[in-house]
Amino acid sequence: MLCLRVLLESLVRNVDGLRVTADHVQALARWSPNQSSPPAEVPFSPSRVLLQDFTGVPAIVDLAALRDRCADLGVDPDRINPRIPCDLVVDHSIQVDHFGNAQALTRNLGREFERNAERYAFLKWGQQAFRNFRVVPPGVGIVHQVNLEHLASVVTSRDGVAFPDSLVGTDSHTTMINGLGVLGWGVGGIEAEAAMLGEPVGLLAPDVVGFELTGRLEPGVTATDLVLTVTQQLRRMKVVGQFVEFFGEGAAALSLPDRATIANMAPEYGATVGFFPVDETALDYLRLTGRSAAHVDLVRAYCQAQGMWMANHP
Repeated sequence: MLCLRVLLESLVRNVDGLRVTADHVQALARWSPNQSSPPAEVPFSPSRVLLQDFTGVPAIVDLAALRDRCADLGVDPDRINPRIPCDLVVDHSIQVDHFGNAQALTRNLGREFERNAERYAFLKWGQQAFRNFRVVPPGVGIVHQVNLEHLASVVTSRDGVAFPDSLVGTDSHTTMINGLGVLGWGVGGIEAEAAMLGEPVGLLAPDVVGFELTGRLEPGVTATDLVLTVTQQLRRMKVVGQFVEFFGEGAAALSLPDRATIANMAPEYGATVGFFPVDETALDYLRLTGRSAAHVDLVRAYCQAQGMWMANHP
């Protein structure tokens, strides 16, 4: 149950006696799915928030409105900022007007900027006005791809402290990042805004379903074939609201894109997350996508020291 260690670490690191207390830590540490008492409440503090433009723009509008209200009350509006890092990936605005020729991408992107000039100008202002807020511009890629290849750190360092990368996102398929060993799932816009402002995301301590994968995919068998089979089995198991954690020789043999495909489908099989712990395959992917050697070494050292390495599975 390595995914629960991420929740527990978050509680321990964020104890403040108010929103997160020592009682929350003890309750999760003692939680068992077979106990007669109700599930423990977990005030989870993600390390970052991931937005896409369809649901993210209203969140930035709300922050701008808060600044206006502060100015009306004589309060410094610059005090209104996200408390944790937030990334907004612009990927939900494209319409295909041109296709079947070498200029299609450039022409479609040009039309996208024309249609959305006001929205994009607002987002550009937001990136300059707010701290802890970045915008990934149109044409870079879809939010889940950008999250995997560029935004996810797996292990984050802040103020001299290393801790697991984690997130909530405003897209149900935020779970794709679980394939890289990063705990994250989709939430509503109000929950995302609360997390941006430093409020924990509340959830009940989840049951964790271990899913052992054995063997290897035969030639000609794709990740799509595998994920449809896994989805069918997990739907029968009724894992709604639960964490699914994959382990075994079969999990270790899967490529990172294949793991991400399975993790992406968590909403389809009903789980909150479909989690693959960190291992050498995850580190290879970090190298492939341009993370520094020093950062990869940090991820390895941290995950192994904290018992969050896939090889630590029973």
